[in-house]
Amino acid sequence: MKVEDLLSTLNPHQEAYVNLNLTNFKNGEYMLAAFHFISNPRLNILQAAAEIAAESSTGTNFLVNTETAFSREMNALVYKADIEKNIVWIAYPWRLFDRRGNVQNILTYIVGNVLGMKEIVALKLLDVWFPQTMIEQYDGPSYTIDDMRKYLNVYDRPILGTIIKPKIGLTSAEYAEVCYDFWVGGGDFVKNDEPQANQDFCPYDKMVYHVKEAMDKAVKETARKKVHSFNVSASDYDEMISRCEIIRNAGFEKGSYAFLIDGITAGWMAVQTLRRKYPDVFLHFHRAGHGAFTRPENPIGFSVLVLSKFARLAGASGIHTGTAGVGKMAGTPEEDITAANNILRFVGKGHIFEQAWSTIPQNDDDAIRLVHEDLAHHVILSDDSWRGMKKCCPIISGGLNPVLLKPFIDIMGSTDFITTMGAGCHAHPKGTKAGAMALVQSCEAYTKNIDINEYAKTHEELRESIEFFTKKPKDVENAHSVEKC
Repeated sequence: MKVEDLLSTLNPHQEAYVNLNLTNFKNGEYMLAAFHFISNPRLNILQAAAEIAAESSTGTNFLVNTETAFSREMNALVYKADIEKNIVWIAYPWRLFDRRGNVQNILTYIVGNVLGMKEIVALKLLDVWFPQTMIEQYDGPSYTIDDMRKYLNVYDRPILGTIIKPKIGLTSAEYAEVCYDFWVGGGDFVKNDEPQANQDFCPYDKMVYHVKEAMDKAVKETARKKVHSFNVSASDYDEMISRCEIIRNAGFEKGSYAFLIDGITAGWMAVQTLRRKYPDVFLHFHRAGHGAFTRPENPIGFSVLVLSKFARLAGASGIHTGTAGVGKMAGTPEEDITAANNILRFVGKGHIFEQAWSTIPQNDDDAIRLVHEDLAHHVILSDDSWRGMKKCCPIISGGLNPVLLKPFIDIMGSTDFITTMGAGCHAHPKGTKAGAMALVQSCEAYTKNIDINEYAKTHEELRESIEFFTKKPKDVENAHSVEKC
């Protein structure tokens, strides 16, 4: 059966949300969405898709007498369906959405009530496409990885970072000491773990001031700039801003700190508030909680790609995109690397759509030039930001260690990311400083195109890291037991 054969099964209410003859869906009026979709057996795929389009735009479950000719122009429209693959395409007039670049408003429509409807058995938003007319209305990133690279004077390699472990339980002084050890070992970037806040054993203001002292000492000893990402997620707006101001007033050099926000749990309003209030700060989106929506085995929610695209639209400088199955977290190259490349590139191929982040016509000579410069890894949009939305940086964490750095780079196909290794550094048999040195040495081996095992013959920290992280889990457990004794 062809999808067109199902048109006769639609009731008048459903007919208003279907247009399989829509040919101008890329005319700048519509945001496009593609869903993997399985309907309740009581409805066929087109009937159920029409109900989804209604609920996620202007309608409800019945035709209402309060409709107007204009309101009908705001209807989302099912314009394509693949019955065999259970994929439906819906075009949303983007004028539906709050005019001031409000990402949570979009998500309230397209992955809001619809995820709880009886008409669905599965509904996963696989991909979205933003027209250039819409992109111009949204903030996009301001301070990017290119700005961080310039501050750190780090090029042609990943920015090497860590997450302080244990993730919580260290005092302010103990926390700063671990930061110092990582930095003097050669690392660039340290971040709070996502639950770090204002615990009684680690007061926020004292933690900030101790980190500032540790950073100053490490910079003096290494003659290299450093960056720390502070979690400013809080219970309310005033407390979040108060934490930002504690950091701003602590004497940090501009560029040496980032603001981390737990974007899923704190919410998109917090992300957009930080982007607008502090455009000169790297905005670090941690995605804790995303798995409830993004894991492939969950049939209801949205993909990592969708989350990452909306993070870029909202103005995040960077977002965690997963280790593509190389680390401890669930993920695949198809999912994680597709997301990473889509937020990095001026034009990116997604699961369904090819997204251009241009705000000028794609066939414009300058837009075409930007695509070529981007593919050649040149910095773009530095003095012509009206031409497109700036990049969002993939942040790679979750079970990586120095042994796995090159395998991930090979899968990623790029070094344009921040890697934040936690246990990968702190579990080193000789401690954090040696762990940081091993990470730096692993990166050196990569940049010099030398096999990591060959490089380890003359670099003790890397050799010990390889020996430790290639042990069987039971051997690692036993090694820790011996160390504790």
